[in-house]
Amino acid sequence: MSPLNISLADLIARLDEEMPGADHLARISEAQLRNRTLTDLGNQLVDHYVSKAKEAGASWSEIGDAIGVTRQAAQQRHTPNPFERFTKRNRHGIVLAQEAARTYKHDSIGTEHLLLGLLGEPQGLAYKVLLAEAESEQRIRDAVEAALPPAGQKGLRGHIPFRPESKEAIEAASRASAELGNDWVGTGHALIGLIRTAESPAAQILRDLGFTADGLYAAVKAELAKRSDSPGE
Repeated sequence: MSPLNISLADLIARLDEEMPGADHLARISEAQLRNRTLTDLGNQLVDHYVSKAKEAGASWSEIGDAIGVTRQAAQQRHTPNPFERFTKRNRHGIVLAQEAARTYKHDSIGTEHLLLGLLGEPQGLAYKVLLAEAESEQRIRDAVEAALPPAGQKGLRGHIPFRPESKEAIEAASRASAELGNDWVGTGHALIGLIRTAESPAAQILRDLGFTADGLYAAVKAELAKRSDSPGE
């Protein structure tokens, strides 16, 4: 028996009971799904107590010793996902930014790609705020495309990394969320993060279009007040 008082025989018996007419291949598929679920739950269990240990002042070296890995491995594995609190629309905007970089065969995701991602979410708060001032989506797209680096020669496969200023903008979005008293990070927060990353291409594009950091913050705050019951923006 394991510390959870669950044995392999218990798991097999339950699967067989729930799938009496299934063949062996179907049971393999189901077993794999349950394996993933058990793994995810186990990881969440460890993450929970790692968070508690950090709050209590434990170092990454101590946590690594408790887990049985190096300090670096523990920190890498259990550092919170920067997109964990992002709304579905904001996460989709990140995906669109990656695809924009891939389309132009760029080897990294810049803030200009992140701005294009926000334009790809017409139901998002950022889109509404942008169009209220710029009046035309095409005007914004033209400004972004004029600022994009030249297209690359060969497209990248797989993961495309963020540029340092893009990481800074993502962190600034989380700070904007906290300032506005939200426990989620939406497209409006992402827009504030972009213009607050003052030296970034996106911030320059937005300033050239007539936006200011204070003006965008006020517009997002006002729009959030209208959508206070909907963190899905």
